[in-house]
Amino acid sequence: MPLLWGVGARWRELAAWSSLRRRAGGLSGGAGAALRRAKCPGEERPRAGGSAHPPPPFVPLLSVTALTGETRLQSGASGLQQVVKTRRSPGACLPAPGTLTLQSRRLCSQASDSSPRPRLRTKLLVSCLLGGALMGLWFLVHLEKERRRRERRLQQLQELALGRGDFNLLDQTGRPRTKSDFFGHWALLYFGFTHCPDICPDELDKMSSVVQMLDKDRTLPPVQPIFITVDAERDGVQEMARYIKDFHPRMIGLTGTPEQIEELGKAYRVYYSAGPKDQDNDYIVDHTIIIYLLNPDGLFTDYYNRSKNDQEIAESIRNHMKTYIKLFS
Repeated sequence: MPLLWGVGARWRELAAWSSLRRRAGGLSGGAGAALRRAKCPGEERPRAGGSAHPPPPFVPLLSVTALTGETRLQSGASGLQQVVKTRRSPGACLPAPGTLTLQSRRLCSQASDSSPRPRLRTKLLVSCLLGGALMGLWFLVHLEKERRRRERRLQQLQELALGRGDFNLLDQTGRPRTKSDFFGHWALLYFGFTHCPDICPDELDKMSSVVQMLDKDRTLPPVQPIFITVDAERDGVQEMARYIKDFHPRMIGLTGTPEQIEELGKAYRVYYSAGPKDQDNDYIVDHTIIIYLLNPDGLFTDYYNRSKNDQEIAESIRNHMKTYIKLFS
């Protein structure tokens, strides 16, 4: 049985090699000659003094590379390889008859499929250009609307700033003060009274802390803290001078007649009301607990109630300074 199996394998190998030589007969030029001169491993004779070894299994492989024009004859077991350059006729995709393999058919199929098609990258580029143009147009329209809105707002603020919240009071040194004295400076206003047990000192401490935080930033303009009394009967110039010493050194205390304070309270919508007097002729004044922010044009810009801490107020003032638009030249 092994003998029969070996004879059959050898016969199949010789048949494959004969078939390969017949196919080589159809090749023209050097390719056919090279294939016809190639010997089957079984045809080699043993050298003198040596013994013949059984030929290794021979698997013929003929492949054609259509793009480079190479014809390869390979023997996987014996290592035989011959490469012969063949010529292709201009415009021809297929090689000589009988030498087309799966590789050549696949390459030719790819070469013949050359119909123009729009690529995905081109589509994406066109879509991006159209989208960018639309976004640019929308942005220009948005800028124009914002410009008109700012102009209307600026006109309204100019009208509001003229004559609104103006005052003529005395500071802690007895010097007359008006609103125009603080034009060109950011200012924080707080309305209270010197006999306030706890709320006013707490708010003035917070306002002083805000001013100190802003003073640390050299790029920001200084902020002027101002304390205005709502108890004109008891808070004169001397009382204001003693009271504000416990707070920021730049703080200014303002007082005046009850009529002047009332008029100023209406301008800033500050509510205050004196309570009943006790046996010592002492009383508590109920009032609005708000810190007002005025910009350099003397315009009310923002306010901060008791729920805002010093850090939040300082950050808000920084933002207002960055977005500030000068109303008057």
